[in-house]
Amino acid sequence: MSNKVIYAIYNDDDILMDAVKKTRAAHHHIEEVFSPFPVHGLDKAMGLAPTRLAICAFIYGLIGLSFGTWMMNYIMIQDWPQDIGGKPSFSYIDNMPAFVPIMFEETVFFAAHLMVITFYMRSKLWPFKVSENPDVRTTDDHFLMEVAVNDNEDELISFFESTGAVEVKVIVKN
Repeated sequence: MSNKVIYAIYNDDDILMDAVKKTRAAHHHIEEVFSPFPVHGLDKAMGLAPTRLAICAFIYGLIGLSFGTWMMNYIMIQDWPQDIGGKPSFSYIDNMPAFVPIMFEETVFFAAHLMVITFYMRSKLWPFKVSENPDVRTTDDHFLMEVAVNDNEDELISFFESTGAVEVKVIVKN
């Protein structure tokens, strides 16, 4: 198995979208696409599966809601019940309307913070990680499509030149 890839560089997002569609139609495997800004519909054109991060956010929100409910019940009812303004705290249900803002905030807090951690873990981003950007122009105004080479290097080079690539390079990845 070769570890060669082709970098096809484009200077327009519409040309990139057409090239991605032609590449998928020709049954070439697109490893990655680097873009200076989000391109609407690129994930669908590449054939990527929809993200499941929303499910994680819902689960994290439920964890926050459960933790907030448990925390308020323990602190305000079991551990240190107080008579505040003549309202006794003998049951959680009687005092639940006062606890709704806290439950909401705990839901949002847990969902937001755990989603950030999940995103960084899933994306394999951590402190001091070396950048994987193959070409610095992709942070400014160019788009790069990385495609695996399987003993068809010359065919792929001519194919990507015909799709409108401004530059085509063959790279050996480590």
